[in-house]
Amino acid sequence: MSQAGPASPLDLPLPRYGGLAGIPDALHAEWTKLRTIAGPAWLLIATVAATVAISASATAAVRCPAGVACPVGLAGLSLTGIQFGQAVVAILAVLVISGEYTTGMIRTTLTAMPHRVTVLGAKAALLSGLVLAAGTIAVLGSVLTGRILLPGHGFTAARGFPPLSLADGPVLRAAAGSVLYLALIALLSLGMATAVREPAVAIGIVLSLLYLAPVVAPLLNQQWHRHLEQIGPTTAGLAIQATTGLRSLPISPWGGLGVLAAWAAAALLLGGVLLRLRDA
Repeated sequence: MSQAGPASPLDLPLPRYGGLAGIPDALHAEWTKLRTIAGPAWLLIATVAATVAISASATAAVRCPAGVACPVGLAGLSLTGIQFGQAVVAILAVLVISGEYTTGMIRTTLTAMPHRVTVLGAKAALLSGLVLAAGTIAVLGSVLTGRILLPGHGFTAARGFPPLSLADGPVLRAAAGSVLYLALIALLSLGMATAVREPAVAIGIVLSLLYLAPVVAPLLNQQWHRHLEQIGPTTAGLAIQATTGLRSLPISPWGGLGVLAAWAAAALLLGGVLLRLRDA
């Protein structure tokens, strides 16, 4: 009788993880994927760079001439770049899962981890952690840039504009809320990408959600304008940056962030359900 040769690695059964016991393995597997390809790292760097650069440009473009009242929320002005950094975060989140569908790796992933919700949860946890870290750096850089530039443009303490400081409660809320905002945008994008699968389609849907409402809202009458700002993920979520005129806002700062959290939860729920029901 002839003896069979050593088994090829491709012929060996993949380890199968599932349930709560499989969460650490799922996290380790997802972390290995993210750190061994260059794309996610560059997109995180781009998030920080774009956010700080746009924030600095917006801050540098605004001046408060002597003798003129300037009702400007300095924290929100200094964090303008969040509105552009969110696009990079959305692209990163979409590629985290849709990239696996494009390459076919998703079949290997789901063979090793049959509990698909665990896979999605691991991706969401790691993505959130990375975006929170990058968002913190981006927000701190933006606030520091505003603190340096604004006094030279007429926003001085003598005119009622104290330097931006995280020791100031509203500024801290705007800064911390902006970091959470980016993380929620990432989760919203991940959920939509899981449901749609196609990278280009998912990115188009997410960017439409983020940027279409602010464009359409001014075209509506006052009542519908206000309602759209209350339910739009961007218009509601960015209320967290407001530090002045809070009573006139369509929605409260934390309430607006709650609306964005609801969008993210709904997208993840939809993505999770479709991930379980459909074939890889």
